[in-house]
Amino acid sequence: MASIVQSMLAATNFKNPFLRTLIPSIGLAYGIQAAVAIPSIAFQTERFYDLSGSLTYISCTALSLYLPTLRARAAASLSSTAPAWPSLLASLTSKGGVNAWNWRQVVLSAAVTIWAARLGSFLYARITSENGQDSRFDSIRGSPLKFLGAWTAQATWVSLCLMPVLALNSIPATALAALPFVTITDVIGLLLYVGGITFEATADRQKNQWVEEKKAKKHDEDFLTRGLWSKSRHPNYFGESTLWTGIATTAAGVMLSGVGQAGMGFSGGIGAKVGALAMAGVSPAFVTFLLLKVSGIPLSENKYDKRYGDRKDYQEWKKNTPMFIPKL
Repeated sequence: MASIVQSMLAATNFKNPFLRTLIPSIGLAYGIQAAVAIPSIAFQTERFYDLSGSLTYISCTALSLYLPTLRARAAASLSSTAPAWPSLLASLTSKGGVNAWNWRQVVLSAAVTIWAARLGSFLYARITSENGQDSRFDSIRGSPLKFLGAWTAQATWVSLCLMPVLALNSIPATALAALPFVTITDVIGLLLYVGGITFEATADRQKNQWVEEKKAKKHDEDFLTRGLWSKSRHPNYFGESTLWTGIATTAAGVMLSGVGQAGMGFSGGIGAKVGALAMAGVSPAFVTFLLLKVSGIPLSENKYDKRYGDRKDYQEWKKNTPMFIPKL
């Protein structure tokens, strides 16, 4: 096993620091999804789809964070004493160094992990309570090729959304030590993340409580219009878009700096900075596109329109409640 890992590290030891992190991390994303897809396709079940997505997020984030140390330890094992593992706790207050990450690398990696663990466990509990069935897969579950496409799409989703975090983690912590300890983009980004994940988690909790109360026959409402769901028809999706915008904002502040450009192996010119901005922006842009145009809001809106589109109370709720951005 150790020899396999060393061979993979050697094969991906590109000259460019960004590629040294990007290629193995994306490879892991597709590898995990393929590993879970094979038995899922065989048994025609999507029970582990969302849970595997969360596992992929967490695994790829951890790999990108630990790759420099893994490479250093692999190289040292051939000649000298292996370097120590960096301390996560100590790095929370560190600008970066030989045996410590920059605090941004730890915080953004933790931010992804917290989001993925919360959402993955929530969705897994939901699909388990619904006998392992998700209506999104009704038309493709029986087609191996189409079902495989869903798992491939999830690997792509993870790869694109993680782009700013992978870029940040590719920069040597020793280089990041030259940055100011805190910048305005750090503050704005972290505030957006905290606000977004709080909004998403609160909306999910309110929806789950509403469903449980309906099962207990405490109300006979057909759709939720209370709490955050009175401010937006899809407050959970708004929260998700916001939190990824926060992650991208903090990462972009570093990626556009001279330190970040040099650390990723970029030239620092206009083209390189535009490219860095695009890599940071692709994360919230792709998430928001999926939610607004593909698998989020369109599926939900179409389902409810078919069920309740002719009801006056439903039309009033749609008329008075924004679809995405909450009203004040």
